[in-house]
This record gives sequence, C-alpha cells and structure tokens, in this order.
Amino acid sequence: MSDEEQLVIMQLIMDGGNAKSSSFEAIQAAKKGAFDQAQAKLKEADSFLAKAHNAQTDLLTTEAQGQHAQVSLLMVHGQDHVMNAITFRDLAGELVSVYQRLSNNSEK
Repeated sequence: MSDEEQLVIMQLIMDGGNAKSSSFEAIQAAKKGAFDQAQAKLKEADSFLAKAHNAQTDLLTTEAQGQHAQVSLLMVHGQDHVMNAITFRDLAGELVSVYQRLSNNSEK
C-alpha cells in the first residue's frame, strides 16, 4: 500500500470519527435546549462527512484510472468509520428534531 493510499485511509478514519463526535455533541446540545448550537454541530458533522466523501472519491478516481487499491483491513476500517458516521449523523439530526419538538410542545 502506497503512502498516498494510507493518507487517504487515515483521512477517512479521522473525518468519520470527527463527524460522529460532532453529531454526538449536537444531540447533547439539543438535550440541553441549545438548538442553535445543535444545528451548528450538525453542520460541522456535514463538513467532516464532505471531506470523507472527497477522500472516497479520490480512491474511486484512482481505481477508475486503472490503479487498483489494495484492499486491507485498514481500508475496510476507514470505510466502516465513514459509514457509521453517516448513519450516526442521520440519527442525530432526527434526535435534534425530536428534542426541539418536545421543547416547543412544553412551551405551549
């Protein structure tokens, strides 16, 4: 595995982990009623996911150009991080909405 491939994989792991962390922070903010902060954290998670998507695109582009990537446990781990982060981000968005709806209903 080339150094460049390792860097892309580490980017996937870091950005996936950061996206998941930001999503978790969004849930915690919403739980406290800090909905502006929760929305900012969701946007931050989206930014990390966009970076991860760009790293995946780099891998796919290289593959499409005939330079086949070596599939390693590290590669699978990086992809797993991204997929889990996407799922967690989707769930976090739903939970923030639920907390906001509960807050709005309790104010009435």
